[in-house]
Amino acid sequence: MTALLANVQASDAAIVTLIVATRLVVPLFIPRFPLVIIVALVVDGVDQTLLATFTEVNTGEGGPYQSYDKALDVYYLTIAYLATMRNWQHRGALRVGQFLFFYRLVGVTLFELFEERWLLFVFPNTFEYFFIAYEVVRLRWNPNRVSTRGWIKTAAIIWIFIKLPQEWWIHIAGLDFTDAVREHTPLFVALGLLALILAGVAYHFLRPRVPAPDWAYRFAADPIPPELATAEARYRSRLARGIGSWQLVQEAVLLSLVCVIFAIMLPGGEASPLEISMAVSGIVVANTLVSLWIARRGGLGIGSGAVLYLLRFALNFALLYAAGQIAGEREPAPLGHALFFAQLITLITWLYDWYRPLYEGRFRQE
Repeated sequence: MTALLANVQASDAAIVTLIVATRLVVPLFIPRFPLVIIVALVVDGVDQTLLATFTEVNTGEGGPYQSYDKALDVYYLTIAYLATMRNWQHRGALRVGQFLFFYRLVGVTLFELFEERWLLFVFPNTFEYFFIAYEVVRLRWNPNRVSTRGWIKTAAIIWIFIKLPQEWWIHIAGLDFTDAVREHTPLFVALGLLALILAGVAYHFLRPRVPAPDWAYRFAADPIPPELATAEARYRSRLARGIGSWQLVQEAVLLSLVCVIFAIMLPGGEASPLEISMAVSGIVVANTLVSLWIARRGGLGIGSGAVLYLLRFALNFALLYAAGQIAGEREPAPLGHALFFAQLITLITWLYDWYRPLYEGRFRQE
């Protein structure tokens, strides 16, 4: 984000800061109100136009926008993925979503490393629309009505008929939607009318076949069962996982990929992806050890989640500072970068540790 703020007028900096702040804050509501992801999607869709229209920020191929955009995409998709562990009650759908999320995450990492836009076509962002599809169904119906095969088919339809054409348009053809509409307005008007007609026909034929709703509209996430939400249940889950669990590996991979993407985006970074991954993995292990120590002592009598969050943030900041000192001869990272990464790591590890026990408790019998 600091690259976007460099060499711009004060008024431009204010606009950039507002856009970035919006993209950072809005996703925090996704775990509680999942379809807020649509708001994040809309902001993601219009921020380039806003930057190009109202600022001097270079939003072209050679400017900082592309990396900034992909990094903040990963940020809100990561929160959405963690929200699936909190909310989703269909294990098959959750596993499909998990694959789609990590597949895209690997693709964005490769894009940041090699700057080849075709990689974003090969690794399309299917997870986002799959997440929306699941939550739209959950608005009125029980998602467990749909089989795992049904959710796989849903993902395949989104992948093939929605995301591949979209990714080709943006990343292979390099076309801009606004420019295309301006140059071919009659064609897009005709296509819009055709889409409305097809939607009306589909509604007419499909509406009688749609099953009766299971409940009234549920825009908020379903309540967490009390037996899963207690601190005791969370502590038992942490103790059961231990330090050698597969979940620890998954958390380390998740954080390593996210931090590599953000490290490439921020200017002045000298650490290699391997060094970042090693440092992040060490921080994840340290967080797990501290969590286990706290769990074995019943939470140390600290009842405030905010206090525990701040303690974890302080730990991560100290670990990042120590990692910078161990690096030796290099120029120390700016304080703002250390604070940003400490906050990013703390947020993800906190949500992961908070939501993973819910997932484990919900599917334990299976």
